[in-house]
Amino acid sequence: MTEIKDAKNVRLFALNSNEPLAKSVADKIGLPLSKASVSHFADEEIKVTIDESVRGCETYVIQSVSDPVNTNLMELLIMVDALRRASAAKINVVMPYYGYARQDRKARSREPITAKLIANLLEMDKIDRLITIDLHAAQVQGFFDIPVDHLQATQLFAKYVEKRDLGDDIVVVSPDHAGVSLARRFAEEIKAPIAIVDNRNDEVRERSSQEVPEYVIGDVKDKVAIIVDDIVDTGVRMSLSAKALQKFGAKKIYGVATHAVLSGNAPQVLEDSPLEEMWVTDTIELPAEKEFKKLHRLSVAELLKEAIVRVHNHQSIRELFKH
Repeated sequence: MTEIKDAKNVRLFALNSNEPLAKSVADKIGLPLSKASVSHFADEEIKVTIDESVRGCETYVIQSVSDPVNTNLMELLIMVDALRRASAAKINVVMPYYGYARQDRKARSREPITAKLIANLLEMDKIDRLITIDLHAAQVQGFFDIPVDHLQATQLFAKYVEKRDLGDDIVVVSPDHAGVSLARRFAEEIKAPIAIVDNRNDEVRERSSQEVPEYVIGDVKDKVAIIVDDIVDTGVRMSLSAKALQKFGAKKIYGVATHAVLSGNAPQVLEDSPLEEMWVTDTIELPAEKEFKKLHRLSVAELLKEAIVRVHNHQSIRELFKH
């Protein structure tokens, strides 16, 4: 564990997207959250007020761009503007979940690249650094001309698997061909083989129902299968993948996703699926109505704490990716 050095000019701010995570990060660093208030005018315009001096300070703003996505994004942009106008020396944005990252390319004609637009907005707002976790597409880092620290939750889940002692017959499963690199990284951490659900429908994430995939590439029979994805949104892809693995003889099936978006009836979809458990992190705060019995949440607070402390101390964050 890394200790923060000479922190008298460090200020940590939490906005409204995930206050429990921000509080946990601050506690682990050993600093209080600085005072700021976010209010709304009658027409829902956002007003941010910083309630203490930040002149010459190194600031960190902790805010996920999660539901309500646009409100949380505007809160962040307005907060950064307020910090800059208050003469903060450095403005570092800690964005556990980078909203709009799925719109990272033109999949069809006349589509926007909204992930790039978000990067442009943050740079126009003159942030100095972005710290984020498990971008949907790693190339989003290249949309920025400032330092981006792209953290990964792989080790967090790998340690949890080790703690659970699920046996030696584990196979890590990608829910589609696009997720193979993430599955391979996780498989390397826990020293397990990989398999791929041959799901060829690019829009299955957004659909409320879909056919169970007909093929699984790799051996899953009588094995403990762990489906790995970066985001679980509608729950459809995770549920269909679990059904396919069940059909091909998997003994037990677990789901893993860093970001629990859980839109609509996703909790019920996952609860009714063949999954034994669904493991996620707390990058997104979940209201009580999105909790369900199979859900297990791991905290990224220690990972974010280490990243913030190392950035402040001018230490490499490469250590965070080592075994």
